[in-house]
Amino acid sequence: MSIVISEVVRKKDIKKFVKFPFTLYRHSRYWVPPIIADEIKSLMPKYNPAFEHCKAKFWLALDNNLVVGRIGAIINYPYNDKVHQKIGRFTRFECIENIEVASLLLQTAENWLRSQGMEIIMGPLGFNNLDHQGMLVEGFNHLPSIASEYHMPYYKDFLEQLGYEKEIDWIEFRLTVEAIPEKALKLNDLIKQRHKLTVLSFDKRKDLLPYGHKIFEVLNDAFADLFSVVAFDQKMINYFVRRYIKFLNPKFVKLVENEHKELVAFIIGLPSLSEAFQKAKGKLFPFGFVHILKALKHPKVVDLMLTGILPSYQSKGVSAILITELQKTMLEQGVEFSETTGIFETNHEAINHWKSYKHIQHKRKRCYRKLLM
Repeated sequence: MSIVISEVVRKKDIKKFVKFPFTLYRHSRYWVPPIIADEIKSLMPKYNPAFEHCKAKFWLALDNNLVVGRIGAIINYPYNDKVHQKIGRFTRFECIENIEVASLLLQTAENWLRSQGMEIIMGPLGFNNLDHQGMLVEGFNHLPSIASEYHMPYYKDFLEQLGYEKEIDWIEFRLTVEAIPEKALKLNDLIKQRHKLTVLSFDKRKDLLPYGHKIFEVLNDAFADLFSVVAFDQKMINYFVRRYIKFLNPKFVKLVENEHKELVAFIIGLPSLSEAFQKAKGKLFPFGFVHILKALKHPKVVDLMLTGILPSYQSKGVSAILITELQKTMLEQGVEFSETTGIFETNHEAINHWKSYKHIQHKRKRCYRKLLM
């Protein structure tokens, strides 16, 4: 095996980069493919406004012109300014089961980040916290949500052999949707009355759309101090609203306003699209969108994609309102299970909350780090 590392510079290289996992995971029952067109655009400055404040490069590992691995490296300058550290990120790492390939790819990312003055490499992390983040280290026999990740089991061993250490973990739960106790319903009403809160529900996507920017404003405040997070500017907000609103079923989105009609909290549930994305095979057209539309209408599983509560409301029981109101809709729609996306292992309050439901803790993702000095 004679491995050549080739920088991704042309659009046809980006296509190879995006399509490599389709070959790597072709026999996997659990890998959920992305939408190819969206993933290609996410790697192009022309379409992804993250390039305005991030610097990035991407590489392919080739064996006789056959792609056997890939990796990207990102410098998120606003995040580094926030934490006062020189951190580089590796992203979208994939390779065949060969540690030589893994080593060459990671060395390439490390060397470039070092040449840019970075002192630490962390990953897998994306351009921001709504991009690809974390490496699956537990739960290889479970289907991930479209907002989560699936990886080869040998990646963990490769990284540890190459000097990478754990930085932080995300954990995920599968919850059984059960009838809401009367006590919880009364508490829900009491909290709303005490703090003069109103819950907004939606039937049509067009009615939800005007709240898109307000949701991200709450998200910026709610997530401000979290690991890997930097606030989204208006261009990034526009980008995500356009990219994700088309996949939402508005019935599973709940917003909370205060007495001044100010948005203070939200929860976004999404009918599981994992099997639909598998059937779509990376393409919305001509038939991929049909599978997605079917999955959106009568779900048995709902993924809890994103929750945000303004800091000033986080100790007022608003999280209970969000969950109870969403649970009402899930019961009405015949949903049997819900899946959380990654929760930081240090978020003990959220973890204890989910453990109060009938649940399994079935997946774990990890961010690794290594000194470059």
